[in-house]
Amino acid sequence: MEDLQHFYTSQQERHQEALQRTKKRLSLLATLRLSVFVVLALAGYFLWDTKIVFVVLPFGMGLFLYLVTSFSDVKRHKAYLQRLIDINTNELEILARRYHHLPDGKEFLQPDHPYAQDLDLFGRGSFYQYANRTTLPQGREVFAGLLLDGYPKDIAQKQEAIQELAKLPEWRQHFSSLAGETNPKIAPNVVANWMKNHQPFTPKWVGIVAPLFALGSILWIVLALLGVIPESLVLVWYFLGIGIVGRFSKHILKFAAHVSQAQETIQQHQRLISELEGQTFTSELLQDLQKKLEVKGEKTSKLLKRFSQSIDNFEQQNNLLVLMFGQGLLLWSLYFAHRIESWIATYGKEVEEWFFAIAQFDAYISLATYTFNHQTHSYPSLVQKDLVLSAKEVGHPLVDPQKSVLNDFTIGKGRFCIVTGANMAGKSTFLRAVSLQIVMANMGLPVNGKEVEYSPVRLLTSMRSSDSLTDETSYFYAELKRLKYIVDELEKGECFVVLDEILKGTNSVDKAEGSKKFVEKLVRSGATGLVATHDLSLCTLADELSQVENHYFDAQIVNGELYFDYRFKEGICQNMNASFLLKKMGIVD
Repeated sequence: MEDLQHFYTSQQERHQEALQRTKKRLSLLATLRLSVFVVLALAGYFLWDTKIVFVVLPFGMGLFLYLVTSFSDVKRHKAYLQRLIDINTNELEILARRYHHLPDGKEFLQPDHPYAQDLDLFGRGSFYQYANRTTLPQGREVFAGLLLDGYPKDIAQKQEAIQELAKLPEWRQHFSSLAGETNPKIAPNVVANWMKNHQPFTPKWVGIVAPLFALGSILWIVLALLGVIPESLVLVWYFLGIGIVGRFSKHILKFAAHVSQAQETIQQHQRLISELEGQTFTSELLQDLQKKLEVKGEKTSKLLKRFSQSIDNFEQQNNLLVLMFGQGLLLWSLYFAHRIESWIATYGKEVEEWFFAIAQFDAYISLATYTFNHQTHSYPSLVQKDLVLSAKEVGHPLVDPQKSVLNDFTIGKGRFCIVTGANMAGKSTFLRAVSLQIVMANMGLPVNGKEVEYSPVRLLTSMRSSDSLTDETSYFYAELKRLKYIVDELEKGECFVVLDEILKGTNSVDKAEGSKKFVEKLVRSGATGLVATHDLSLCTLADELSQVENHYFDAQIVNGELYFDYRFKEGICQNMNASFLLKKMGIVD
């Protein structure tokens, strides 16, 4: 922890020093810019009637424009440094476990998801709020998608990519700060969909005819100036060009609006693309993402540069000179619209992949930052044997390490663990810790445990059923629907099932009998899992089925006070605490 605090504090101080120097430079440039402007105004006034004005004014205007450009660049750098300071300040706050002000991702919560509702993945105090560092909206979507992806795949490649990025803390912050200035009016997915579905309106002949028409214009003008042909012929040629362009004018105006929006979005992502192209990666996943930024060996940044140049030329149609002469003599708008459409036809379908690759990097940078901040976590060793999960010192990452009690846990394939225990003894937290280990392992993240072995498996949970007045759904029926969903999912392959006090919405005798039959069904289906319960009769399954074992969390009364050790033990809990708590709080005598 001290090393992390030292790193983020030193980064924060270094960038603050750079920011102070940048502010001074910005102030100097502002003063120089104003001074040059004043000098130019005075020079124009006093030297207007002299030849020296033709030297001073061009030189002064050039200097003024240089200072304006420099001021803009330094101002952008100032904002970049401020974002770096904010990044490190944010990390120091999170290290102190102050993170409830961050985005909580509740918009990504899916009520019918296999496990999201039960594990505090989204919402206030959630894992998303604690671990997410994405900067781009599309990056947040990818990060949430990784949390919600219940099918374990490519875990080794994910681990390798996260490990590589975790070793690049300064580059990660640099990328995130660059991404911080990316805030286009039109979302990347909107631009990508437009390009993918755009129907060209310019005929193919424009690419050949427009340059020939421009050459013809030059030829007629030269011949007219030489007196070889009448000037009226040039005028006829001019109106012919106006007529050709005018035929497509409605399409051109509509196209111009889309192009302008697309250009802003793409230009704001260009710096990120150039940054990713310039970085060298060794892990397979990151290299594959980099390859998405290439088309037939050509870098995306170069392709986008050509695209931007065509757009810049196309938008010159609003220039007065182009409006007056370029349309009729050069078919200006039609030609550059054709150039842009040709680019879209060739590369438009690739744009979605480019944006997605950037979003993927944004999400994996977030995962790498989590890894960097939790250096005591362990990457699970992936195994293919009768073991599903084995780990020492398992804990929940959202519990303060100073207060967390760690437990060892091992479970084999097809085995079920019945967990009993008193109220507040730690059953639910332990179930969520184990479940979150599976989610994190499937994402490629290191988990809060040591010597972890893991055989990839899908996770299914039923821990927080709720009624619904809107859907006219009772609590009990909602839980039955959830259990039916789990049974149906088991038919799709091996799963790890986590249940917390099932069938709470019915009477105790009915609950005991129903719970017992349901667990029997899960065991016979070959599922693996954990069941937390207050019903000790469920523990008799261990005598009937060899796949079932009993564990418990204990509670003791020491000197008239309730005491929990939060230790995961073998056997059946004998000490319940509801009566004691009722008396202790004065609810009953």
